[in-house]
Amino acid sequence: MNALAIHGLELVRPGGFRLSIPSLSLSQGEQALLVAPSGGGKSTLLHLIAGLEDPDAGSIAIADMPISSLRGAARDAFRGASIGMVFQTFNLLHGFSAIENLTVAMMFSSVPATTHDARARALLSELGIDRPEQAVETMSVGQQQRVAVARALACRPTLVLADEPTASLDPANAATAIGLLQRACRDHGAALLCTSHDPSLREHFSRVIDLGTVEAAR
Repeated sequence: MNALAIHGLELVRPGGFRLSIPSLSLSQGEQALLVAPSGGGKSTLLHLIAGLEDPDAGSIAIADMPISSLRGAARDAFRGASIGMVFQTFNLLHGFSAIENLTVAMMFSSVPATTHDARARALLSELGIDRPEQAVETMSVGQQQRVAVARALACRPTLVLADEPTASLDPANAATAIGLLQRACRDHGAALLCTSHDPSLREHFSRVIDLGTVEAAR
């Protein structure tokens, strides 16, 4: 079973934008860096994989489940249970504590409600957050990054999608952050697909997928 399998994906938008991926897959626990020029479709592809948009043609399956076959609440529930997401701006819930950001995410998962608090505290501790009740907007950028990674893993996802997760960090902190994200995904058995404009991140991944060459097929 693959964590991600894409076949015959096509998306065309007004203005000449076209995304075409004949075949792309990620094995369970595999990690890959997705690169392309600005406007080349990296974020769009992540949105398609997450089921936030639908392609014009082709199929996308997460853990053998074709996400396009799901609609409405069923798709939202599957996304919450199977896909973790780390955004460039983190998208944490301000006014909520670190632990509340995780427990809110788990409300839409299959993780038993009686374990939410303990799981959230364990993940945050594992990632170096020793004040789980602290409001996220009062945390440093580095701490917010750690909370975002913990939230992405809270629901035990098959796949984590990270869209420019180090864009707001300087080079030294970016290397630390990507290492943290990779280690956390590895420890929790989640595959990782990460996008970045930063060429220095290539050395952190054994597999780099260049959308610009349309050679994503394995």
